[in-house]
Amino acid sequence: MSNNITSNESKWTNAEMGLFRFFFIYFILQTLPLSVDFFHTIFGFNWFHIRYGDIFNVSRLSAKFIPGADTFLNWLILAVLSAGGAFLWSRQKPGKYNYDELYYWLRAIVRYRLAIGIIGYGFLKFFPMQAPFPSISNLNTAYGDFSEWKIFSMTLGIVPGYESFLGGVELVAGLLLLFRKTASIGAIIVLIFTGNVFISNLGYGGGEYVYASYLISFAVFVLWFDAQRIYRLISLELPTQPNRYKPAFKPALNSLRLLAKAFILIFFVFFYGLKTYFGWRRDPYQFPQKSGLAKTAGIYNVSEFKLNGKIVPYDPANAARWQDVVFEKWATISIRSPRPVITDSANYEQIFAQDKDRNYELAGSGGRHYYSYEVDTAKQQLLLQNKNSHYLHEKLRFNFSRPDTATIILAGKNEVGDSIAVTLVRINKKYPLKLGRRKTLKL
Repeated sequence: MSNNITSNESKWTNAEMGLFRFFFIYFILQTLPLSVDFFHTIFGFNWFHIRYGDIFNVSRLSAKFIPGADTFLNWLILAVLSAGGAFLWSRQKPGKYNYDELYYWLRAIVRYRLAIGIIGYGFLKFFPMQAPFPSISNLNTAYGDFSEWKIFSMTLGIVPGYESFLGGVELVAGLLLLFRKTASIGAIIVLIFTGNVFISNLGYGGGEYVYASYLISFAVFVLWFDAQRIYRLISLELPTQPNRYKPAFKPALNSLRLLAKAFILIFFVFFYGLKTYFGWRRDPYQFPQKSGLAKTAGIYNVSEFKLNGKIVPYDPANAARWQDVVFEKWATISIRSPRPVITDSANYEQIFAQDKDRNYELAGSGGRHYYSYEVDTAKQQLLLQNKNSHYLHEKLRFNFSRPDTATIILAGKNEVGDSIAVTLVRINKKYPLKLGRRKTLKL
């Protein structure tokens, strides 16, 4: 007996067909990368040398008509378009479409798009890069100088094993969604997991709540197919028959379907997984890759600070005097002082290939000014560029010397043109987070 059900045999009511027309158009539009960022994303990288960040950016594309951060207004635009399309569809000749078959294909498209989206984030957590271990600067910044989002991210970053577990959950859910028989289980996992992501983004001021809602809406649609049967089986404890409907594919269409599935498995699972692994080992995306001045990483006390030739004693209220300086392993210097900081508030996932664009270390953080730097070894100079988007005009140049391995002396002009001379002495500071809670801490 054929599994096909003709449109005449279908038991769709007029109301159900009306709702289906709307949601069919709506979810098809949501799955298409109708985004103002589409061309920038697709043509913004080298297709002959694809990076894991490129694949992630492709996996994250969704319908977006308004430039800037994602907003629910994009959904409203889609709803209006879908309502208009559904109305025009309703004017078509009755019996022209097999709604069971259309439902099958729509669910397949939605679950594959959902799988790609959840796997895109899953690998970034499984190989713990999305929330990296805090930098030296972050470890020496006051708790109150962080935004809620940055605190949440660093809290996850100090437990990479747990972050990998969360990524594993997302990967399992994504893989289950790729197969029709396990899709509802995958959707349930997504609802629980991404529902928590949605709430945490609202609670901690994150910028991913719209995209989390996007994934949740897809998961609800995928699960709706089996929701009534699950309720009948589990809650009512009544016999329930599974829906075994499957269109009778023509050979050419079946080959195309298998080819598309193979492509998604190869490109978004195996290839992306390998790329993400090697990225984690060689170039995690949150921090710059370029190495800093050799053997300088650490926090330094400002033992002497001269302003226009005069020694300025330590004063926690003096905005001109530095309090401490951090040299990271990469080419970043951060300076702590009472000088106000306009916080760079980027709080949604962005993967940048260039060091100059990577701002995770300063995003959501006050109390310090962060500078990328170049080293002119011939002139013994450091060329500093403020990394905060609010201070891109700020460029500093310092002569430096290293009388011993623990001391760095800087001389130059500060951001307002005053002459300064600074003596930095490394602090041999130990961090309980790095030593581990089960090891003895010797101060």
